[in-house]
Amino acid sequence: MMDKRLHVKVPETAKKGEIVRLMTKLNHPMESGWRHLQDGKMVPKDLVEEFVCLLDGTEVFRAELGSGTAGNPYLSFYVRVEKSGIFRFIWRDASGESYEKEAAIEVV
Repeated sequence: MMDKRLHVKVPETAKKGEIVRLMTKLNHPMESGWRHLQDGKMVPKDLVEEFVCLLDGTEVFRAELGSGTAGNPYLSFYVRVEKSGIFRFIWRDASGESYEKEAAIEVV
């Protein structure tokens, strides 16, 4: 599902063979399940476990995240582009929920 909590930054254009920087951030609390509220109740576990980036359906980057990941996780990585296409950014949490966004790049 498309989500306003997911932000991506992709250059609009690149040269053939250029290495481009992609950035993504997910507004997510990343609760480990170990924190207590003032009344002593435990804050339920709520973690993002996986991130995948696809370019026209081909995986170009993957990350597995754990309980040590800060809230609102941010990733920056580099990809070489050979042709125009659509990047698809997918974050998945432990409950099976998915956060997705797409961004196009034109190779000139």
